[in-house]
Amino acid sequence: MYYLGAIVASWTSYGTQKHLNDDWTWRIPSIVQAGFPIIQIVLFWFLPESPRWLIANGHTQQAEQLLARFHTAGDVSHPLIQFEMAEIARTIEMEHSASTMRWTALVDTPGNRKRTFIAVCVGTFAQWNGVAVVSYYLTLVLDTIGVTDSDTQTLINGLLQVFNFVAAGSAALLVDRLGRRPLFLWSALGMLISFIIWTACSAVVNGDDSNQAVGRTVIAFVFIFYFHYDIAYTPLLLGYPTEIFPYSIRSKGVTVELLAVYSSLIILAFVNPIALDRIGWRYYIFFCCFDVLVLVVTWFCFPETKGHSLEEIAEVFDGRAVDLDEEKVGKRGVEHAEYVD
Repeated sequence: MYYLGAIVASWTSYGTQKHLNDDWTWRIPSIVQAGFPIIQIVLFWFLPESPRWLIANGHTQQAEQLLARFHTAGDVSHPLIQFEMAEIARTIEMEHSASTMRWTALVDTPGNRKRTFIAVCVGTFAQWNGVAVVSYYLTLVLDTIGVTDSDTQTLINGLLQVFNFVAAGSAALLVDRLGRRPLFLWSALGMLISFIIWTACSAVVNGDDSNQAVGRTVIAFVFIFYFHYDIAYTPLLLGYPTEIFPYSIRSKGVTVELLAVYSSLIILAFVNPIALDRIGWRYYIFFCCFDVLVLVVTWFCFPETKGHSLEEIAEVFDGRAVDLDEEKVGKRGVEHAEYVD
């Protein structure tokens, strides 16, 4: 939905930039931005509650109906629904009894420390991989390759947002097929290679608009870079941290991740324009180096969570933390539920 809004904003800006020459050039895009928040306020009332929240707050019948609605076409007596209800309730009970519910719980155990480290990395990597340069300062990037016409710049921005929407939507369909870890690794490697080529081409152009072929190559690799960003960090930015944290500290874990995201944005909002103005394309070298770090940390620290329920992921981080008898019963329940027609 972010890119859907970006499409509306970018093409509205392009239209007003091209056809208007007064204050309405910026007023119309500003007014349009109020439309989507109004739609969100209306649609919030139609969102269902989380089954885990319903069970945790004693609304078991509503949770049962909600799970059945999406998993078994409304059949609340299906063994899969009964297993999921029991699994969620058992997990919530264990987490409530074992958790202090304090912020220190994020670092109390080796498993939680790893979860928190990954959440901070995902939030930080999502901005420091170089995407913030293009997202907020595309005009400055285009200036470095000699594309200074405002109509051309807003057109490129509009096309980029359409491309991002298609790429992110396609990637969302692949998350459960390819897995989280392969997408993160593919994304990191692709962004690194794209940024290296982008940097090299920018160095060749170096503000000289006479070398149009190399300038077009830079624009192409901006799109290629964004493709590799979109396949992982758009669908998994919040999804992956939400999966790895247990129920009792999930909201705190996601809060820490968002703190990393917005802290990075604040820093980069001040640093990026100054660096691009002072050293131009040389600033990209920093992001090339940082993307190497992204690739290394992803390779060694990001586990695969595909195919695991939110409850089963605890074993990936905490080892044999779940009682063995309950674990065996749970696995048999899953297998049975999967094969009942």
